[in-house]
Amino acid sequence: MKSPLLSLPGAVPAEGRDEGVAAHYGDLFREQRALADGSGLVDLSHRAVVTVTGSDRLTWLHLLLTQHVSELAPGEATEALILTANGHIEHALYLVDDGETVWMHAEPGTQGDLVAYLESMKFFYRVEVADRTEDFAVVYLPAGSIAEVPDDVTVRETAYGRDLFLPRADLEKYAAGHGPVAGILAYEALRVEAHRPRLGFETDHRTIPHELGWIGTAVHLQKGCYRGQETVARVQNLGKPPRRLVFLHLDGSEVVLPGHGTPVRLAADGAEGRQLGFITTSARHHELGPIALALVKRNVAVDAELLAGDTAAAQETVVEP
Repeated sequence: MKSPLLSLPGAVPAEGRDEGVAAHYGDLFREQRALADGSGLVDLSHRAVVTVTGSDRLTWLHLLLTQHVSELAPGEATEALILTANGHIEHALYLVDDGETVWMHAEPGTQGDLVAYLESMKFFYRVEVADRTEDFAVVYLPAGSIAEVPDDVTVRETAYGRDLFLPRADLEKYAAGHGPVAGILAYEALRVEAHRPRLGFETDHRTIPHELGWIGTAVHLQKGCYRGQETVARVQNLGKPPRRLVFLHLDGSEVVLPGHGTPVRLAADGAEGRQLGFITTSARHHELGPIALALVKRNVAVDAELLAGDTAAAQETVVEP
């Protein structure tokens, strides 16, 4: 779904998973600084939007999600995962309940599979699931923003900012009155800085929540009985995750950033050494320079100097080994 904001001056379309919105509007660092200062907005209108209504919506979702949502208060934001039977991450959801409806946004293009799964689990519960992606666009306002939000717009507010579920027909008008608009690359750079994982970037087909630090923010350890819960409990009580998320400061002399999937090795072993992990997301930050998130084997020493492809990298611990 192509955003109308791609017609703004300087807009350069994003590629890959973020196709449909702008990568940037001509000045990546200016856009990052604006967001860091609490001004501007980010067009996330390519993200999937799904709603759940009905009197059983919270108790029903509580049975399916990793998060405790049965008593979710109106306006309280949370995030949750849907796992496979083996505990691998299948969906990452960002939710808020407005008192009548649970609104959630998820990765672009995942709404079909998400709705199909939710529909298959309805049974006798009084709930209605709807794909609202064609009607609503997600807009991000950074923390500290003083931008006004229309009274009838649902807002998901967290420490990182606010996600607006804006009627898609109002997107251009709202952006014109609350700019400047920043591209997805600025948003992603700040996400990497904050060590926040993203489905499809920090995850692969076998990722479990412990590896990314999603325990506590998206997984509630005191609730039971959801698909994949046995794996979560077993790792929490008896074992350790096989991999861990790390934050990397990359050598700033390199012109090209290491892309998703770039092998990570010990610097001491050189570029031909054994692969110990891979780059998940890399970005150019307005203050920190080139940075990245990577998923590495748990037993990699926390002070080890690494190589991302041919690029030297110093690590900071995100998930303790």
